[in-house]
Amino acid sequence: MRQTQIIMGMPVTVEIADVEAPQASFDAVFNNFHEIDARFSPFRPESEVSRLNNGTPASELSTELRHVLALCDQTRRQTSGYFDVRRRGRIDPSGLVKGWAIRGAAGLLRRLGHRDFVVDAGGDIQPNGTAPGGRPWRVGIRHPRQHEQIVKALEVEREGVATSGTAARGQHIYDPHDLSNPPVGVVSLTVIGPDIYEADRFATAAFAMGRAGVEFIEQLPGFEAYQIDEAGIATYTTGFNRYVAA
Repeated sequence: MRQTQIIMGMPVTVEIADVEAPQASFDAVFNNFHEIDARFSPFRPESEVSRLNNGTPASELSTELRHVLALCDQTRRQTSGYFDVRRRGRIDPSGLVKGWAIRGAAGLLRRLGHRDFVVDAGGDIQPNGTAPGGRPWRVGIRHPRQHEQIVKALEVEREGVATSGTAARGQHIYDPHDLSNPPVGVVSLTVIGPDIYEADRFATAAFAMGRAGVEFIEQLPGFEAYQIDEAGIATYTTGFNRYVAA
């Protein structure tokens, strides 16, 4: 069974391979996404992030927001500052919150007793178990300019798959070290990681590095990447091919 809602300005799809997945399981996931959007969206004037940006003291922050900001700071340190949620005096944790929310949704489904499912939010994907028929879940990497074309099909079971690029939202990722110059040379970077939270945060940082991003992922144990440059040439990490569907 599969259901989709538009949340956080993007389609969120939950597919559960159970023959009769209860509606309550879908509702629990979607409600959780709505709650996260209400708290963390910098575009909602009533959100806690917006209140923080408008001067609410840090001492009044919720435990959840303090936790997410700590994760953002950790990621900034791990990426030499290429992931940074602070820009011109404002905070936007969206680049981390999406993957964190997807991973949380997967954990929620496991606690509800589901074993075989996939959560997809805006093309960032967390599978679990196997697809109907007992095969690994298949994830397509879209051509960054010809959106109906799949350039690679991947097979994953528990690994998260995240793509950063300019195809869907235009140029929205910047090099925090030089905000006047967006990353050049790369139009799409797909990262496979131990889970979607890890894949998504490092995909964002690696894309901000430009052509050096795939080399950064190469050095991360347990991660693989597939990068497409402006000329349509693909570069990928040494272990990437083990995820490519036969």
